[in-house]
Amino acid sequence: MDIALLISKTIKKLRLEKNLTQDDLAYLSGLDKTYISLIERGKRNPTVLSLYAICKALGISLSEFFVIIEETEKAG
Repeated sequence: MDIALLISKTIKKLRLEKNLTQDDLAYLSGLDKTYISLIERGKRNPTVLSLYAICKALGISLSEFFVIIEETEKAG
């Protein structure tokens, strides 16, 4: 699977698991709601700094995020 698509789907999945709206995630991460939406739809790739802010808002570390990515990729 395309890594950019996997990142976007994982962010959305984690956000929904935390019962957060895109507005909530935008507020908690300090990012714009439109940017969050574009990331989740695969229209934009987050920078490392943005991904860090998103992970922090979701209550996980970058390393935990990439473990989830790897597990998802292995599961196919």
